[in-house]
Amino acid sequence: MGRAAAKGPMPGLFVPVTADLDCASKHERTSATWCTVVKLQQVSESCFAVLNEKNRVCDSNSGLVNRGGGIVIDTQADLPHARRMIELFGSVWRGMPKHVINTSEDGDHVSGNQLFPGAEIIAHRSVPDRMQQAADPVRYQRLLDGAHGVVSRLVLGALRPGALAVGRQLLQDYDFDGIELTPPTKLFDERYVLDLDGIEVHVIHVGPCQQVGDSIVHVPGEGVVFAGDAVYRECTPMGWTGSYEKWLQCLDMIVWLDPEVIVPGHGPVCGIEGAMELKAYLEYVRDEARRCFGQGLDALAAAKQIEFGPYREWRCPARLFANVESVYRDIRNEAATTPRDAARTFDSIYKVAKARRIEVAF
Repeated sequence: MGRAAAKGPMPGLFVPVTADLDCASKHERTSATWCTVVKLQQVSESCFAVLNEKNRVCDSNSGLVNRGGGIVIDTQADLPHARRMIELFGSVWRGMPKHVINTSEDGDHVSGNQLFPGAEIIAHRSVPDRMQQAADPVRYQRLLDGAHGVVSRLVLGALRPGALAVGRQLLQDYDFDGIELTPPTKLFDERYVLDLDGIEVHVIHVGPCQQVGDSIVHVPGEGVVFAGDAVYRECTPMGWTGSYEKWLQCLDMIVWLDPEVIVPGHGPVCGIEGAMELKAYLEYVRDEARRCFGQGLDALAAAKQIEFGPYREWRCPARLFANVESVYRDIRNEAATTPRDAARTFDSIYKVAKARRIEVAF
């Protein structure tokens, strides 16, 4: 295939990389210059990952298995990031992938689906309905617009300081214009298996962990697990729905699968030590949150009190609030499928960061 035109890759087609793999693609947004900071990494003979290096909200990873008809795993949070992913994967796979897997209903897993016309898009049965709310691009764009306008900044700063802070953070890297939510076309309940010229790919539903539709992608012949948001690496996890205990069970299963390589949903590539470290963090927070719940503290007060411990250097440590709240929800026997109030969650994370005098980061 020839080189892409200067305006960017044709939607749905993989094209050759025209620049260094680690360089950023620059884009203009009214008030700022922002960029996609991603890199390509080969993790096995046939498996590759595109990794978002800032490791904050929306900075999710994607995967490629370049055998048979080809599979792309997760399609990024906006169209510029999705196109950059396509460009990077184009250096190792020249054809149109026949399959796309969404490992979650969240926007950073599904927002580039429209760039793969004709591909079979695979996800858990819950994803098509839930993505309409979880991945709504209008809601995301309004957050950016609110953080950009002078009057709206003043209003948000007074009423929802966390929403303003996360909007300003997203303004640095994202633009949600032009996204047309494209739902999965192939739904499964527990497990779906594909054969790519003799390489089996197992899509396994593990949710609700941090979302209802959580799935992992296991390539047993190459010792690789694309873990989606079941695994965060070197950054604090953040669940939006789901069950804490279910998440711990999922991590046990990933360790049992014993892959040589785990591509996490967020953060750098790792081995099973990544799943084990995340499990240790979740267990630590669970035990501390239970203690605080027994003392009558609400989740925000608990998150201001619980020590970060050895996890202080992880990105976005104030997300601790979201994990304490997840434990509290389990204690109260609330439904695992009930969505969290995003604005309240961002405000609480903001308050934790301010109270503990650390960087406000989401």
